[in-house]
This record gives sequence, C-alpha cells and structure tokens, in this order.
Amino acid sequence: MIELQNLSKTFQSNGKEVKAVDSVSLTVNEGEICVFLGPSGCGKSTTLKMINRLIMPTSGKVLINGEDTTGLDEVTLRRNIGYVIQQIGLFPNMTIEENIVVVPKLLGWDKQRCHDRARELMSMIKLEPKQYLHRYPRELSGGQQQRIGVIRALAADAPLLLMDEPFSALDVLTAETLRTDLLDMWSEGRMPIKSILMVTHNIAEAVLMCDRILLFSSNPGRVISEIKVDLPQPRNRQDPIFRALVEEIYVLMTQDNDAGEIRQGVFPGTGLGMVLPQVSTNALAGLIEAIHAPPYSLKADLPELAAALHYNADELFPIAEVLQLLRFAELKGGDIRLLPAANRYALADVDERKQLFAQHLLSFVPLVAHIRRVLDDRPTHTAPARRFRDQLEDFMSESDAMQTLNAVIQWGRYAELFAYDELADQFSLDNPS
Repeated sequence: MIELQNLSKTFQSNGKEVKAVDSVSLTVNEGEICVFLGPSGCGKSTTLKMINRLIMPTSGKVLINGEDTTGLDEVTLRRNIGYVIQQIGLFPNMTIEENIVVVPKLLGWDKQRCHDRARELMSMIKLEPKQYLHRYPRELSGGQQQRIGVIRALAADAPLLLMDEPFSALDVLTAETLRTDLLDMWSEGRMPIKSILMVTHNIAEAVLMCDRILLFSSNPGRVISEIKVDLPQPRNRQDPIFRALVEEIYVLMTQDNDAGEIRQGVFPGTGLGMVLPQVSTNALAGLIEAIHAPPYSLKADLPELAAALHYNADELFPIAEVLQLLRFAELKGGDIRLLPAANRYALADVDERKQLFAQHLLSFVPLVAHIRRVLDDRPTHTAPARRFRDQLEDFMSESDAMQTLNAVIQWGRYAELFAYDELADQFSLDNPS
C-alpha cells in the first residue's frame, strides 16, 4: 500500500515561488491500478516522481506499507519501485538481457538467477528468449523496446510499479497490444507487482485500465475528484457504462471545480499574468469548422468530437479552452457550443476572419492589447520582445513566459495586429502579416 500525505512541491523561478503541486493526499491499496488523469501541466508527473524521489517534495510524506520513505536512501527506495516512462531509454550498448537485469545485478543476484529471470520475463511478453535476449535495442521495433522497458521494471520483484505515460509514444495498434499484455499479466497474477500507479492524459485509456481515477486540476496541481471504475476486465469501449464514465470525466474537466460552473478563466493567472497554451490558429479554425458543420451544427459532445477528430483530451482541451477564452465557444457539461461570433467566423472569408479574430484578441487577451498599445504609442512603432518577456516573468516562470509570448506572437501575426522579427527579436507594425 502507498499513501501520500499532503504532498506539495514548490519550484523557484526567477526568485519567485511557483507551486506545482498542492497538498495531494491519497491511498493506493494492494491489488489496485490507479491512474492520475488530467491536462498537461497539472502536476501528475511531478506527483509521481515525488514518490520515488526523482523530485524532492517541498512538504508532505510518502508512506509505503506504512513506512515513511523520507529517511530512506534514494537508491534503496528506487530499487524497490519499478518505473516505466514514455521514452523507455534502453541502454544502447547493452544487449536486451543486460538491459533487463540491470537492477537485479545491482542487488547482487548471481548470473544464473539473472539469466533465468530475463528468460521468464521475455516469455511473459511473448518474445522468444533465444531469439531476442542477445540482440541490441536498435534491432527491435519501438513497440518491442517499450515491452522490454515494462519487464525491466518488473525484473527485481518490486512491489510497486510507477508508469508515466507509458504508451503515449507508441502507435495506436502497438499501444493497444501492450496495454492488453500488461492487463493480462496483471489479472493472471504473472507479475510480482502489488500495486500500479500510472499517469495519463488519455481518458479512454484510464477507464480501460484502472480501478480508480484520480482527476487532477492545474495551477497548482491538486486532486479534484476520485472516480471508481467497477467494470470487469476486459473492458469494451462501446459498453454504455464505459461511455458514460468517459462522459462523466469530460463533464468534470469542463467545470470550474471551485464554483461548479462554466469555466471562463481556464488558464492560470489574470490580466497580463495569464499563462497561455501554444495552440495554432489552424487548429482553432479547424475546430470551429468541424463543430459548425454536420453532424454537430454548432454543438458537440466532447467525447464524440475527440473520437471523430482522433484527438485525446490533452490535445482537444487546449484548443477548446482558447476558443472559450476568445468567446468563440462555451464549454459546459461535457459539451462544446459555438457562440455567435464563431458562427460568423465559420461563414466569413479570409480577411473577415482575420478582422474578427483581431477584435476578440484585443478584447479578451490582455497581453495582445498591451503589445499593440505599446507599438501604437511609440514613435518608431517597434518594441523589443525582451521587454514583454521580462514583464511576464514578474507573474510566471521563464518557460511559461516564453510559451505565452510565442502563442501571442502567432495569434497576433495571423490577425495582422503586429509583426515579429525573429532575428531582431522585435515587434513592429511593419507589414503585420
């Protein structure tokens, strides 16, 4: 059993404290698969990495089987926790067998025991030991390498397995196969693991795999909801109960979790201090056009829309939320509804679209209005981008400031509100297109 008690993490950025995770408390019982689910930047991976101390908590405790891990040596702690990441990182100069038994060798297992363990694990994932153990990672496909990464995490009989986006780098078919293999091994008791804790942004994947979903919100990261999944394995995506659970999660993710109402201020910060995602204007226009057209005709169910457009939640939500910020759309109850301005946008020609987009940027994105005002007021109608980055860093981290300014640069250029010269790192009103 693993227990997190008021786990928090604060990072220092330009002399300021930025709270990434705030007082996360939860318990994962033996025999459970639990999933951290939420949008990018909500602290899921940070929380996971605090468990094996790849990131040191600022405050709070991690207990494993009732033992406070604070005083444990980091190496000892990590050798008792399996860890699988998105980019598996096999050692290229080692054979597959050598990769699998890295931790058992560090624990002092003899050569024969290591060899037997490698063969056993290869058989578990249906890869012939004689055919593959002597090979090097470069001789395996991406899916085969990810399988090796999973069994490497099982090699030393660790009771706890942490997985951080383990399938997101794989193609759809390979990811589905690996998920099925893992669940088969788990349900048949062929794994030494007692509990699994996984991070994902894929809602359907969470419902497919887990016993409990812990839904995170961002800024700072915290658990806002716990959803129990009582469906028997194997699960069917077309099962009405499965689809209802997916719908419920979309509803929760489109609500203001403090007020229970529609979210208008979906991004952290206010005014100039609002952290913005990098969403392309092509993606914004594409989503408006998709929802404007049949079969949706101005309103769409988010799970159905995501499936039709082949988006996962982490890809769809930032686009939808920028449309909401710009008052082109409304997110509520797991649905997205186009507002009148979006209807005008969908029917407009290229120049009219740019004019409408410019109006909404100036009205609803304070940073855009601020940059344009500075350019209008200066005799040269120019301003260094560094000026605005410095201002943003008074409110947010350096990386968030860079991301926010890059988003605004793209949007402003499209709307022909200003130009930006990459070489000079300068805004101007010269040919703003």
